Amino acid sequence: MTPNLILLIMFGGLTLLMLSGLPIAFVLGGLSLLLTVTLWNPDAVVLMVLQVFDTMHSEAMLGIPLYILMASILQRSGIIEALYEAMELWFGRVRGGLAIGTVVICVVMAAMTGVVGAAVTAMAVLAMPQMLKRGYDPKLVTGTICASGTLGILIPPSVLTIVYAVTAQVSIGKMLIAGLVPGLLLATLYIAYIIAVAYLKPGAVPAGSNERVPMARKLASLKSLILPAMLIVMILGSIFFGVATPTEAAAVGVFGAMVSAALCRRLTLGGLGSAAVETLKATSMILWITIGAKAYVAIFTGLGGADTLLNFIRTLDVHPYVILGVMMLILIFLGTVLDEIGIILLTVPVFLPIVRLLGFDEIWFGVLYALTIQTGYISPPFGYTLFYIKGPLPPHLGMGTVYRGILPFLYLQILALLICAAFPGLVTWLPALASG
Repeated sequence: MTPNLILLIMFGGLTLLMLSGLPIAFVLGGLSLLLTVTLWNPDAVVLMVLQVFDTMHSEAMLGIPLYILMASILQRSGIIEALYEAMELWFGRVRGGLAIGTVVICVVMAAMTGVVGAAVTAMAVLAMPQMLKRGYDPKLVTGTICASGTLGILIPPSVLTIVYAVTAQVSIGKMLIAGLVPGLLLATLYIAYIIAVAYLKPGAVPAGSNERVPMARKLASLKSLILPAMLIVMILGSIFFGVATPTEAAAVGVFGAMVSAALCRRLTLGGLGSAAVETLKATSMILWITIGAKAYVAIFTGLGGADTLLNFIRTLDVHPYVILGVMMLILIFLGTVLDEIGIILLTVPVFLPIVRLLGFDEIWFGVLYALTIQTGYISPPFGYTLFYIKGPLPPHLGMGTVYRGILPFLYLQILALLICAAFPGLVTWLPALASG
């Protein structure tokens, strides 16, 4: 059987089984086993066993359950509610202030937890009713929450970034730090768009509240920033200055989250138990997908699929950025139908040899990778984030409102992707500074 036919069978079978709705972990693992027995050699099944051992033995993967546990504890700590109350006091009188404050809080949440679903759901519950009550355009409200909630994909500590770094075998610390500037660039673009809408379309954004808040009350509300700021410094600061590895920083983050919950009087055995169960479920899902993806890639490489793909790329007489653009389009499409962990584990081993062949920086490509997956997350009609907001959505608003609201932010996302692609220094200078 020719390598081209094997490549077609592997990708065709994967696509067909994914469209059937089966869990991706079982699709990858089952297809790998089937192809090994039928197309290769039954004795090669030992490769799958070795991949399982390699995954479970990886020390770098230890940071994933720790960051998920930290996020679960913080969700129950009351910190986010306190932040939103402070944001209302400071931004409530500014035109578009609640929407701007929502973006700011999502940045803080991203730097504390790195979990997309938590940010979108929390802001949908806290911010959406208040903005709709004050007369904000529902499209702007839903678009702001959906887009800002995905900043946790880029801004460290990001579970997605850790999985990419482990899969690509690059520095986890450098990858985490590299996402900071692009994440803040995106947040700045979002805020600029909200300000532009506020003054160019006054009907979409109401004037600020007329209620005057005493300065003493505003200053008192700033105490809600102390715990988040300390937690962010503990995690990012320890990584940036080389005091701790990303895994050690995750352990410090869990400790800080528990202290924060205790100071907010929200630390209970029941809450810790629920957080532990959530962490167990999420980590188990990630590990099963990791095992299935590693097995699939091992069989893909062993059957000659990787060599065939690289030889095909070598024969193309096009600019390297054209090939990069095609890979980004594939990732955007996959982002609408697969979770981000599955996309990374499935495509990074295939794409990374191409990236090295073209001479691109792997850290820079990793950030473009995250930006592209983030774009897929907010792309209508199947972007994951669009359905996170569906539950808290008021009955009088439909998904059509969400789709129309997210489009301007989708264009801003693509703009940020193009900026980072055109100016790699925006991505690489901070990791270089940290390692210098």
